[in-house]
Amino acid sequence: LPKFAIIMEPNGSSIPGASDPVIQLACLDASLAIAPLFKRFGSVIITSGTLSPIDLYPKLLQFEPRVSESFNMSTFRPCIRPLVITRGSDQLPVSTKFDDRGDMGVVRNYGSMLVELCSSIPDGVVAFFTSYSYMESIISEWDGMGILRQLTKSKLVFIETKDVVETTLALDNFRRACDSGRGAVFLSVARGKVSEGINFDRHYGRAVIMFGVPFQYTLSHILRARLEYLQTNYQIREQDFLNFDALRQASQCVGRVIRSKIDYGLMIFADSRYNRHDKRTKLPGWIQNFLGDGQLNLSTDTAIAQVKHFLRVMAQPVDQNKLKEVLLSLEEVEAMNPPTQMIEAP
Repeated sequence: LPKFAIIMEPNGSSIPGASDPVIQLACLDASLAIAPLFKRFGSVIITSGTLSPIDLYPKLLQFEPRVSESFNMSTFRPCIRPLVITRGSDQLPVSTKFDDRGDMGVVRNYGSMLVELCSSIPDGVVAFFTSYSYMESIISEWDGMGILRQLTKSKLVFIETKDVVETTLALDNFRRACDSGRGAVFLSVARGKVSEGINFDRHYGRAVIMFGVPFQYTLSHILRARLEYLQTNYQIREQDFLNFDALRQASQCVGRVIRSKIDYGLMIFADSRYNRHDKRTKLPGWIQNFLGDGQLNLSTDTAIAQVKHFLRVMAQPVDQNKLKEVLLSLEEVEAMNPPTQMIEAP
């Protein structure tokens, strides 16, 4: 089975210090999953808001695209505001890089940033962390610093866990808090249940905060085998794939915030690495179109000023005439699909 590998993880347990070896059969080639679809159908359309960079997918899925297009978002107002926050209010760089994540200055700045954002943004806010272990450790530190107590003054706090039932209950209560006007913040994990399957439209998600760049755990034996396979067979470099995968995950997380023409929200990338050209250019074009130079390399206090300005603009009544310009009328839809004439057989 050249496209599969039998991998042994010496310590597959999530409990520190516990020995629990695991043997797994790992698929190294993503093209196997979609190959039956290509074989069965003459035409296949692959569409998503996070197919970026679009030229990597034909390599990964082993097909030759006949048409490859990237479209802009059709909007009647600047309904999303991406912000790249690289520093706290004290000008200390913030990042979840392995060398920095345990720094108490970074932990404190992330906590202060969340408190200030939640004080300025109404209704629902969703924050994503790079892993469960990092989220648990930083929440524990915030609790000791009194940051969680400050946070509860403006929002109720809900946390995603690995338990599906607990997380579903937390989501229900999060929505109830937003509906009641109390407001809430949901702390969750990139690659978790919330990041891919749950929408935070309208007042449920006025902002998504991405704490860090969600890279995969690079010491995973399965990931190492997959990276080696991609390099050997498809000449996809390790760093190219890791960057592509991390920025795709970040895009999926922040994309939860915008779900209709009249929706609006903030996308906050809180890590100094997002300011680098090689990182932010991997974001989808529809996000980059709204990401100007004035929204890069911000400190927490300058970002808060932009947040307040954006929310004031978005709070104005929707211009129905401009909205109609980006929507198709029933007549236009019917003109694109003329009814088929039925001819009765003699």
